[in-house]
Amino acid sequence: MRTEVVDAKIAEAQEAAQVYDAYSQAVMGAVERVGPAVVSLVMARPAPEQLKRRGLPELRGAGSGVIIAPDGYVLTNSHVVHMAHTIEVRLPDGRTLPAHLVGDDPFSDLAVIRLPEGGLPVAELGDSSHLRVGQLVVAVGNPLGFQATVTAGVISALGRTLRAETGRLIENVIQTDAALNPGNSGGPLADFRGMVIGINTAVIAGSQGICFAIPVNTAKWVASQLIRDGRVRRAYLGIGAQVISLDRRIAVAHRIEAGTAVRISEVHPDTAAARAGLRAGDLVVQIGGAPVATLDDLVAALGQRAIGDPVPVHLLRGAERLIVEVRPTEMPEQA
Repeated sequence: MRTEVVDAKIAEAQEAAQVYDAYSQAVMGAVERVGPAVVSLVMARPAPEQLKRRGLPELRGAGSGVIIAPDGYVLTNSHVVHMAHTIEVRLPDGRTLPAHLVGDDPFSDLAVIRLPEGGLPVAELGDSSHLRVGQLVVAVGNPLGFQATVTAGVISALGRTLRAETGRLIENVIQTDAALNPGNSGGPLADFRGMVIGINTAVIAGSQGICFAIPVNTAKWVASQLIRDGRVRRAYLGIGAQVISLDRRIAVAHRIEAGTAVRISEVHPDTAAARAGLRAGDLVVQIGGAPVATLDDLVAALGQRAIGDPVPVHLLRGAERLIVEVRPTEMPEQA
């Protein structure tokens, strides 16, 4: 009799394995890992004067967030909590807690808020530098007020640019077809292992399957700045740039392991780059001791440098490799 029970359980497990194919199992596994750290946000901000005169003192909104530290730090979008005077967070266990704004960075559309409790479930942050087009991704959030909603899709493109509400371009954005709706903003985009690889930020109105997320490597850097200083102080060179493929012969000749580099497309006048003699067409391959193969690398390398301190920038100019000393300034608000 005991053997029959064991055999029945084995048969049941085998049947379940057949019902849930590999794709379903991957999605379910990702949700089980990241889902407990996804929260729902409700906030209120002062209404414009014309609405106040009509008897509407405040505007309310909703969004999503993901817990990134057990002591209550939550990562979300700047546009979700910007100018909010009250923020409430609903946890997956049903509790609702007040939160306060730690720091807000409209330039990257990222913000950090903090809950008054510790010991919370935390999402594991991945590495967005290894993402590939076609990779399975899962978005978890609270679209249109429907809490703990899951959508799945693939990475449609990498290296996109997206204009933030400040007007500044957010570079190296992830494009995905995982369905997003209002309320998803600030929630995590995860890979099949449940590792957060992006923060969902926008959907193109009127389109189908065109949604965007801020890469988690950018989010980690911004979050660390916000938690430490309450704002992001960015070193600023004064260049426009894009990622290009590096000719293999050039890479071998200059002992560069990466297959890409950052090409300067524009040097803004009266900036650190202009004063140092950087030129459009220069390829940035290293800053200090940090190799530069992507825009994320460039941002991260500058983020590690003190504003005003000399920084050696390694360039390829034609067939020649140069080292130019640049003294970054603090990024102006309008940049």
